[in-house]
Amino acid sequence: MMRRKNGDKRYFTRMGTRKKVHAFVRVKPTDDFAHEMITYGDDNKTIDIHLKKDTRRGVVNNQQTDWSFKLDGVLHDASQDLVYETVAKDVVSQALDGYNGTIMCYGQTGAGKTYTMTGATENYKHRGILPRALQQVFRMIEERPTHAITVRVSYLEIYNESLFDLLSTLPYVGPSVTPMTIVENPQGVFIKGLSVHLTSQEEDAFSLLFEGETNRIIASHTMNKSSSRSHCIFTIYMEAHSRTLSNEKYITSKINLVDLAGSERLGKSGSEGRVLKEATYINKSLSFLEQAIIALGDQKRDHIPFRQCKLTHALKDSLGGNCNLVLVTNIYGEAAQLEETLSSLRFASRMKLVTTEPAINEKYDAERMVKNLEKELALLKQELAIHDSLANRTLVNYDPMDEIQIAEINSQVRRYLEGTLDEIDIINLRQIQEVFNQFRVVLRQQEQEVESSLRRKYTLVDKNDFATISAVQKAGLIDVDGHLVGEPDGQGFGLGVAPFSTKPGKKSKSKKTFKEHFSSSARKEGASSPVSKELEVSASKSQLTPSSKDGDVKDMLLRDRETSNTSDSPKEELRPLRPSTPPSKPVAFEDFKNERGSEINRIFKENKSILNERRKKASETTHRINAIKREIDVTKEALNFQKSLREKQGEYENKGLMIIDEEEFLLILKLKDLKKQYRTEYQDLRDLRAEIQYCQHLVDQCRHRLLTEFDIWYNESFFVPEDLQVAVKPGCSIRPGMMPVSRIVSLQNYLKTMMGFQQTQRK
Repeated sequence: MMRRKNGDKRYFTRMGTRKKVHAFVRVKPTDDFAHEMITYGDDNKTIDIHLKKDTRRGVVNNQQTDWSFKLDGVLHDASQDLVYETVAKDVVSQALDGYNGTIMCYGQTGAGKTYTMTGATENYKHRGILPRALQQVFRMIEERPTHAITVRVSYLEIYNESLFDLLSTLPYVGPSVTPMTIVENPQGVFIKGLSVHLTSQEEDAFSLLFEGETNRIIASHTMNKSSSRSHCIFTIYMEAHSRTLSNEKYITSKINLVDLAGSERLGKSGSEGRVLKEATYINKSLSFLEQAIIALGDQKRDHIPFRQCKLTHALKDSLGGNCNLVLVTNIYGEAAQLEETLSSLRFASRMKLVTTEPAINEKYDAERMVKNLEKELALLKQELAIHDSLANRTLVNYDPMDEIQIAEINSQVRRYLEGTLDEIDIINLRQIQEVFNQFRVVLRQQEQEVESSLRRKYTLVDKNDFATISAVQKAGLIDVDGHLVGEPDGQGFGLGVAPFSTKPGKKSKSKKTFKEHFSSSARKEGASSPVSKELEVSASKSQLTPSSKDGDVKDMLLRDRETSNTSDSPKEELRPLRPSTPPSKPVAFEDFKNERGSEINRIFKENKSILNERRKKASETTHRINAIKREIDVTKEALNFQKSLREKQGEYENKGLMIIDEEEFLLILKLKDLKKQYRTEYQDLRDLRAEIQYCQHLVDQCRHRLLTEFDIWYNESFFVPEDLQVAVKPGCSIRPGMMPVSRIVSLQNYLKTMMGFQQTQRK
């Protein structure tokens, strides 16, 4: 809780939670004050309006004659000092603690808005909220020597729905090529193209204020000789860093001081020509402002019309956002202006319904955070060294392992698996991780050795290569269920079906080897030489067929096997007639992709799109790296120039430390940050290149599979003899040209796994 004082009035606000907007009313002093119509409550927070009934409307008259408005304070005949103490002092002081603030002056033209906000230049006591706020900011900065606080200011004018920079006339502000626009980002709303000026002392800030005031657009009419024809927003930006190096947090805040143009009735002001056009734009923008306030006050409204005009869009984060908002409504006290006074008081009462949620704007200094983490890391290493020495654990290294240490762990793992080493000593976490990694390396090597040994002794046949299996079945080496002929069944009997030409006790006259017969059978089937291509499959998913080196296969099949008992065989299903002339391969390929090979084709397209996306991302990363490299070179040149200039002017030392100016120090920080960005982007590029390489391999593999499956399907569908179609009929374990989808690698799952692995490694 924080206590705020308002003259003799006190109220509490809880920072960081939702709170109501504070609205005050300031009555313009006049000799013709309507005492009978305007009265104030005893608490000095209530203002009552009373009108006499219009007798011309007859006896039955339902005209409303009384209004009562409850606000946060009524300032009647109040001095500029009292107005600032009541309205703005707490908002400015809280801004230095990290809370955004907005003070807005609203009311009828000529009611005293500009006088309240800016004041008069003839007398020092008559200065308004804006110069007093600047004075308070710099005085509070002097009272906080523990923080380095920087102050920047900007001055925006909204005239006829166009944005203008009131400080653009300064000689060091270059001409803007692009018009100013309102831009939104997660941090809030800012004006792109608006100049922001650094002020190191109070005099500089006042000079900028006076420069902007001279550029404001004013006009004269019957209601006001110096009427503001535009909305003006003077913004004070503050950034406070602790001078303690151990504190990496810093706070930012801003104060918006808004002087709205006055609403006016054209019949009373008598505006004509350009002034009439200006009044139309002013009334329109104020009407949109009131609509936005009504929407903010309605808790059931989801959409707030901020983009209807430039004024509400520029004040989006101030109206109902992260901000302490205070409204000062300026009204006349004369009876002739009572209708406009009621309209202004209604706006103030609606503003009271709006809630904001002010919170401290905290940010982190990356450079200080890195230094603190490095310091903490050094302290933790010292703590580990002390702990190891107390536990009699000497020479323990916690740095990343080099190649020699990794080779030693690999040797220990191999000896442990061979049984020559009883146990592996556990030293630290890195060593444990590397031990498991070496176990995986040894396991993969053993799997490769087993597969190589099997390949030297056997011919490996892929279970999913249906053309090869069909040829082997035709040769009589395996039965229709995939079992080897003569394979033991566990009880000393051989399972499978022997060839018809083989008879007990006789030798076959045929001396053909399995390899020769297998090649000739494959050529008859129209398959693309399955023996010449070695299939990479795991031993657990392959049939082991004895190679031709182990001996000739006797009594090979010389004719096709016929079913011995056709009456007991089930009735075959009707199959579509084969066309007399096979279709062209392009046409058949399109049919294959839409039917049998649709799943393979889908995975191929998906992998290819992922590959293109990774290539595009790598190209964008390369462009960013090149841009950072160019910026590093420019920064290095500027830093070398500053160093040479310092050497020419003479170097200064203080207690053995070299003293450099602020510009050179900022260049050093910028260069360090650029190098850090370069290393990060380069690491991302390396990861992307590794992903692209593997993605390309999978795309090529998937393309090869698609074409191979098509060739097999095409040959079996249009060239395989009819008598061999029984082996591939529906219901059998063999399908023509079909490969299980589980054998095709999808890049989507692989990349998810790789990204998770890379994030774990970086952590």
